[in-house]
Amino acid sequence: MMGDSRYNIHSQLEHLQSKYVGTGHADTSKFEWLVNQHRDSFASYIGHPNLIDYIAIVENESKERVRLNLLKKCLQPCGPPPEKPDDD
Repeated sequence: MMGDSRYNIHSQLEHLQSKYVGTGHADTSKFEWLVNQHRDSFASYIGHPNLIDYIAIVENESKERVRLNLLKKCLQPCGPPPEKPDDD
């Protein structure tokens, strides 16, 4: 009984990870995880107009300027990716 539920949970987790990029997997690096977190946050800010209003007031910018800045940040939210070591 216990083995069946463990297999079921594992298969559900694999399905979730294959369906949604941001859920991560065993090989997800720290950088990839941080990028996903930042992009999810920016997408949430952009999707909620009240948050855009708040950020615009705090930064003393127009709402569209704030939205554009958040969209630009989505490209590389944590800077350029780290260089991968060569496996020679």
